[in-house]
Amino acid sequence: MIVAAAGLIIFPLMMAYAASSDLLTMTISNKLNLALVVCYFALAAASDQSIDTILVHIACGLCMLAITFSLFCAGWMGGGDAKLAAATALWMGFPLSIEYAVAASFLGGLLTMAVLFFRTKTLPDFLLQQKWIARLHDKETGIPYGIALAAGGLLLYPNTNIWISIIHM
Repeated sequence: MIVAAAGLIIFPLMMAYAASSDLLTMTISNKLNLALVVCYFALAAASDQSIDTILVHIACGLCMLAITFSLFCAGWMGGGDAKLAAATALWMGFPLSIEYAVAASFLGGLLTMAVLFFRTKTLPDFLLQQKWIARLHDKETGIPYGIALAAGGLLLYPNTNIWISIIHM
């Protein structure tokens, strides 16, 4: 019962933390990404995922890391975002990773449009005194894309092998 409860809340909590951290600080901790990987393996083992399934998920995460690292090297994505996408793909597996990439891209487009619109507005000084608001409003700052990556992961989590296995425990 504890494994089931943990399995249902660990991933969503870590996604919420990644999104809020990126919004407030424009960083996603390596420790969080590592925790996502470690928790995947713990829950995969606890929910009796086969070795073959786990290996396919590892391959998926590595493929996503190769893609997102390339985007990072091109300057199109932050390093924390690249690692978050890869760690999330580990949880998703191949079929869901394509849906995840599409969902995160769509949500990222909406987020980008919202942030760019927000940056056209003049803000009162009391808002600009908040560091995270001033950073988000700064036209020279990037977009906290971790929000879209986390939202995409949350949308698809109920379709993952781990979620489905836990529900049937």
